[in-house]
Formats: sequence, structure tokens, C-alpha cells
Amino acid sequence: MRGAAQSGTVDAISIRPHKREPVVAVDAWELDDGALDHARRSKRAVTLIAVEDIGAIAATLGREVEHTNTRRNVLVRGVNLLTLIDQNFRIGEVVLRGTRCCDPCERMDKTLGPGGFAAMVGRGGLCASIVETGTIRVGDTIELV
Repeated sequence: MRGAAQSGTVDAISIRPHKREPVVAVDAWELDDGALDHARRSKRAVTLIAVEDIGAIAATLGREVEHTNTRRNVLVRGVNLLTLIDQNFRIGEVVLRGTRCCDPCERMDKTLGPGGFAAMVGRGGLCASIVETGTIRVGDTIELV
């Protein structure tokens, strides 16, 4: 996968204050030592989705889709996220490791409307664990380490 284009940018960041609450858009997200402790137990500490996949989901549904409704943390542009599985990559100060596809759940029919789950199958993005803490900001570059 190292031969594929592997640089992109962060278009938006969304975080969940609590597990079942709606996500909130932010300009920066500080992943501190507490987040690193959580990431050691979770392969899903950070979730990413590509602008290009949002466009495909919207085309499938026949309506506009807000990226926050996918409940993913980081919206990126210009990188095929699935090629980052089992790879370390840097976003701003943070180093992440792609762990697996971020498959949609049944909540997508609620947040995206009828058909949301089906539209996201194969387009749900990437789950990642945290290797090195720091801050991710809108506009940061994504690149392999």
C-alpha cells in the first residue's frame, strides 16, 4: 500500500461529549494521555471518514449528507482510508494506527434517514488507535509515518 497516494487533509473534526449524544464540530481535538489509555483498550479510539465517501453516500441516498451524522470523528480529503489499515500515520501532532474498517451500525438509519445504514456499507471509513498523543486540527496533513 505504500505505493498508493497517502497524503490528505483534515476538513472537519467532530467529537462526542458522551457516548450516545450527538457529535459536536470543533476546530481542534487534543488527544491526551487519558485518550491514550483508552486507546490501548480500544481499536476504535478515533474514527475517520473521507469526503469522497460522504459524496457516494449522498448520491446513494439521493440527498445531502452532513458528515456529523455519520458519527465519525475526523473528516478527511484525498486519501483512501482503507489503505491505512495496519499502518501508522500522522495527523498533525498525533500518530494513529489504522485498525479496521469502521462498519456502520443501525443508528445510521436514524441519523442519516431511511437507507442510511445500507448507503454506508463499504463506505464507513476507518477505525484507529492512538500511538502518540497531541492535537489534531482542521487543515492538518495526513501522511504515512
